[in-house]
Amino acid sequence: MSFFETTERGKKYQEELLDFMDAHVYPAEAVYAEQMREAGDPHHHPQILEDLKAEAKRRGLWNLFHPHPEWGPGLTNYEYAPLAEIMGRSPHLAPEATNCNAPDTGNMEVFTLFGNDEHKEKYLRPLLEGEIRSAFAMTEPAVASSDATNIEMRMERDGDEYVLNGRKWFTSNAMHRNCAVLIVMGKTDPTAAPHRQQSMMVVPLDAPGITVVRNLPVFGYQDREGHAEVVFEDVRVPASDVLAGEGEGFAISQARLGPGRIHHCMRAIGMAERALELLCKRALTRETFGQPVAERSNIQDWIAEARIEIEKSRLLTLKAAWMMDTVGNKAARMEIAAIKVDVPNVALQIVDRAIQVHGGGGVTDDFPLASFWAHLRTLRLADGPDEVHKRTLARQELRKYAGVTA
Repeated sequence: MSFFETTERGKKYQEELLDFMDAHVYPAEAVYAEQMREAGDPHHHPQILEDLKAEAKRRGLWNLFHPHPEWGPGLTNYEYAPLAEIMGRSPHLAPEATNCNAPDTGNMEVFTLFGNDEHKEKYLRPLLEGEIRSAFAMTEPAVASSDATNIEMRMERDGDEYVLNGRKWFTSNAMHRNCAVLIVMGKTDPTAAPHRQQSMMVVPLDAPGITVVRNLPVFGYQDREGHAEVVFEDVRVPASDVLAGEGEGFAISQARLGPGRIHHCMRAIGMAERALELLCKRALTRETFGQPVAERSNIQDWIAEARIEIEKSRLLTLKAAWMMDTVGNKAARMEIAAIKVDVPNVALQIVDRAIQVHGGGGVTDDFPLASFWAHLRTLRLADGPDEVHKRTLARQELRKYAGVTA
């Protein structure tokens, strides 16, 4: 197998997933939109999703993300990455239909790696079955959370419990009708070394003292799973619900975020591919001033540039996935930072140009482009903003030449 090829197992899953998308997911998009309109509730859980989940399970297209054979098919990052791209072509349906949606994927890996037996029985198994959903509470409104050492939520020990006080927001998935549990990051020891102050805890969403204040719209979109603002007031958590022990919050987050960034980036490439497809079809079927739009030189430039950028970004992401599989997440740190900057920006530009070619229709919900744009623009902030990843890359480059005389 060359670097550019996946395994036979990976190819088989790609073929089966593509067939599932064509036969069930794309046709379900209009049904999904209609069921959401009829419900009149942005957080409604439509029946079409349950139908798709049942079909995905029947086909064995379930928990594809999970790298541990005990809990999933055990695919490598390199094998899974093209599957995430395929699912990214229909981001509102395909990831949840296959139980591969964020932030549940990351949370399920955290429960697998760091959860105790009770966590696995009470939360991991129902998550793997698609019976419940989960959320990850880290970002806070009062501090610049791109530097996670700023986090202010207090987790104070009181006998066999911890008492949690603080305010989180952009707690994605917390508005989902089936959300049952949070993984929460806060400070257990403000006097420790900066990266040993934080811990992660498992907290039921219905625990006394938790208030879901509101959902936060994203560029006016009320995402179905929501991005909640959540207040914790004297929330009591058993000491047994601290994941991996006090001070391990940063270590857990690094284990969680590496694969998640691969997933995000490959889904973004899927959105870019679909946007380019829509751009080409629109350009071929519309005329301006007596000539097909596709004959305009600037449109042809956009198409050529999009193809080059997608291919380049996909290869960079696959390299990062391959390195994670072969030399580990830490060794792939620079590549992971690079794709997190590159891919959302590339996809965002392609979607923006597709919107331009669609004219007024591009900014409506008649096409998925406006939703793609909002999602991708948000992705430039999620899991670390561009600036943080560029800082990481720049500092690494500068280290190579420290002490070298020009």
